[in-house]
Amino acid sequence: MSILSTPTFGLTPSSEQVPTSTNYITNFNFLTQYLPDTYEKEFERYGNRTVSSFLRMVGAEMPSNSDQIKWAEQGRLHTKYTNCVALSALNADTATFTITVPATGTGSIATGNNIAIRKDQTVMIYDNATGLSNKAIVTATPTIVSSTSYTLAVAYYEAGGQAFAVASTCSVWVYGSEFKKGTNGMTGSLEAEDEIFSNKPIIIKDKYAVNGSDMAQIGWVEVTTENGASGYLWYLKSEHETRLRFEDYLETAMIEAVPAELNSGAINVVGVAGTANSGGSEGVFYVVNSRGNVWGGGNPQSLSDWDTVISRLDKQGAIEENVLFVNRDFGFDIDDMLAAQNSYGAGGTSYGLFDNDKDMALNLGFTGFRRGYDFYKTDWKYLNDPTMRGAMPTGSNASGNVTGLLVPAGSTNVYDQIMGKNAKRPFLHVRYRASEAEDRKYKTWITGSAGGAQNSDLDAMEVNFLSERAVCTLGANNFVLFRYGA
Repeated sequence: MSILSTPTFGLTPSSEQVPTSTNYITNFNFLTQYLPDTYEKEFERYGNRTVSSFLRMVGAEMPSNSDQIKWAEQGRLHTKYTNCVALSALNADTATFTITVPATGTGSIATGNNIAIRKDQTVMIYDNATGLSNKAIVTATPTIVSSTSYTLAVAYYEAGGQAFAVASTCSVWVYGSEFKKGTNGMTGSLEAEDEIFSNKPIIIKDKYAVNGSDMAQIGWVEVTTENGASGYLWYLKSEHETRLRFEDYLETAMIEAVPAELNSGAINVVGVAGTANSGGSEGVFYVVNSRGNVWGGGNPQSLSDWDTVISRLDKQGAIEENVLFVNRDFGFDIDDMLAAQNSYGAGGTSYGLFDNDKDMALNLGFTGFRRGYDFYKTDWKYLNDPTMRGAMPTGSNASGNVTGLLVPAGSTNVYDQIMGKNAKRPFLHVRYRASEAEDRKYKTWITGSAGGAQNSDLDAMEVNFLSERAVCTLGANNFVLFRYGA
């Protein structure tokens, strides 16, 4: 059996720009002499309808006074080259390789080479296809072929010489060095290289307006909102819901924002035509999808799946504690996987609260687990809400539907240009525009001639909302985005 598609969950918006039949009570009939019983208080059938809380739980907010936010992140301590072609034959005692390096870089050794391998260093070389390997010593400073290509000369330690064939594609990394007695020191030196990332804030606005006459209109329905406001004045409900909706947008915009690409339609609206990324911003999903880790199969459902994720985390920052923000199906999959590890009862029913006493509640859920790292699980309402991502299709044809996000816990050290020094920052945090004269973290002001405002001749009250902010995703290589699609 399954839940029938009819009746379904309601998606009719509770807010409209114009009066509709769903905004007002329309069943009054003066030809009916009997007074119905009425429930004055509005029933909160959808519970807490807000979806924000994610960034409040994992991040922080701090001011910024620029149109651009930049930060530096450490590069790898050790360098490995994976695109090296063997120019020498099988069993050769000495060999040369062509090494292709990235076009970016600030230079590495004193000769000006953009390659972090020097004469007299010892290297490990292996064939990418077969895994056959050699240990060797570098016999000469790498020779520049082009800005992205170098020739490396080595001599093998093994008597059998080169273990792989000519033209094999190999990987090379340095594991040490060796010098004869009475020789000079190392040729050249290495310079540390940071990766520079940036983001720009976006301006988020909203407004609620009500005319002065409607502000004086009393209703029979007692309304209430998630922030506790209540009363018999309908405009109070609409104003508070506008405020709550705006607060949700402050978070969802930071999650979903994308930069406006060159030649896109949006760049002519919110950016500078012909200037890439001058509009939009880099939200959490965009950043993790671009330079983080992506699980493209929906939900990991077995320990072997999680071992694949853990293996990737080993190759990144290896953060000890991580928080999983998941949709409901993903949460159940984790519960089922962990329950299946239990060997004391059929179907995993012997785990739960209070030794699974028959008179006590059976807890069929888990809050976390440890396998290599600590993982703490929490439901993310944004991914469950049908008015947001909760009703998006799933499965192999649902490319891009996000089911969860792994966020590293704690903070990281970055160089803050405004402070001019290294500072600890949460992996996720929001920067809002502010200075001594203007704070744009969360601005709200009233215009008109009603509701206490007396700054125009408009017979209405207009409540304006504005914020200018960007999210900074530091160390995106430690995040994992779980979604469908390659």
